[in-house]
Amino acid sequence: MSRDRAALRDFYSRLLFDGILPFWFEHGVDRELGGVMSCMTEEGDRTSTDKYLWSQGRWLWLCARIHNRLGARPEMLESARKTAEFLLRHGRDPEGRWYFAVSREGEPRVGPVSVFSDCFAIYGLGEYYRAVQDPAAIEAAIAAFRRVRARVDEPGFTEVAPDAAIPGRRRHSVPMILLEVANELAQTTGEREFEEAADEAADRILRHHVSPELGVVLEYLDWDYRPLPPGEGTAVEPGHAIESMWFLMHWARRRDRRDLIARAAEVMRWHIEKGWDPEFGGLFLGIDALGGEPYVKNATKKVWWPHTEALYGLILTSELLEVPWAEEWYQRIHDWSFSHFPLREGGEWRQRLDREGRPVSDLIALPVKDPFHLARAVILILEVLAGPGTNRT
Repeated sequence: MSRDRAALRDFYSRLLFDGILPFWFEHGVDRELGGVMSCMTEEGDRTSTDKYLWSQGRWLWLCARIHNRLGARPEMLESARKTAEFLLRHGRDPEGRWYFAVSREGEPRVGPVSVFSDCFAIYGLGEYYRAVQDPAAIEAAIAAFRRVRARVDEPGFTEVAPDAAIPGRRRHSVPMILLEVANELAQTTGEREFEEAADEAADRILRHHVSPELGVVLEYLDWDYRPLPPGEGTAVEPGHAIESMWFLMHWARRRDRRDLIARAAEVMRWHIEKGWDPEFGGLFLGIDALGGEPYVKNATKKVWWPHTEALYGLILTSELLEVPWAEEWYQRIHDWSFSHFPLREGGEWRQRLDREGRPVSDLIALPVKDPFHLARAVILILEVLAGPGTNRT
């Protein structure tokens, strides 16, 4: 990277430790029972004490990762411990499947309707195990992974909330999340089982969902990986594709596959260029591969998470490949994002804007303010900027 690394480290460190984390410890962290209460307004006013398991696993990952990679921090490890204990005590049904939502105290609210709940529990528990070597954490993560890996290939599989449960679909989001959690488990355990699972997920993305002919990642295919009719079959989520490609870059770097790093970076570039709004700036939530009416709901909204994925993905690309376009796009997305999303200068972001960049309160996916994408991007950026000694993903 050609930019001033020390200045970037200072910028992102202040954002994380002086902005994002104080917001969440004030408004979301459940110090008494563990986990995080993420049902809140943008400003942090609580709307419910229910706990979505999606957010609990993400918060666990965040706390443990900061402690593991950015310097030992007792307050982060303590929150990770209480969150892990809450998850292990209250997160699963009698068959070991992870609930979608529970009460503050852990009583089931919504059952196991989403493998993404399972996968974020795996993500968090695996990172927590790296911190404390708790066998219960890694055993639960491994059991959950094996169950999910089998479930997603069962005919009639529809456990993909909050996405629509349409049978007979292959969703890009499934091999995408399996790639990330398998890659992490492979590093944590050293077991060949998870290396093979990561390889399989990467192959499904690159061989089936990436369409060189259309220059996009297709979100939906039929059960046999064949194209669907336009609309659903040409649906593209630029943020998902960008996130998926840096997952692939992490995996390819461990495999010493520079060719696949370059391929993933190029696919990322497709979606930054096609997803950028030429009139108002910012990344669209959804587009159509053929230029038609987008299938994705709220397609023209400017949502925080695609921008955070792009910020990290572009810094990673600049670090690994040193291509000028990555630095140029990073600066454009940085400038737009930090002039539109922050609640205050140097602080946590609002999460939903309309096409012109004005705040909106429309429900996009879950009724939560998510404690994850911005913080994860900042953590991973700081790992890159710290150099190869600390960035071991």
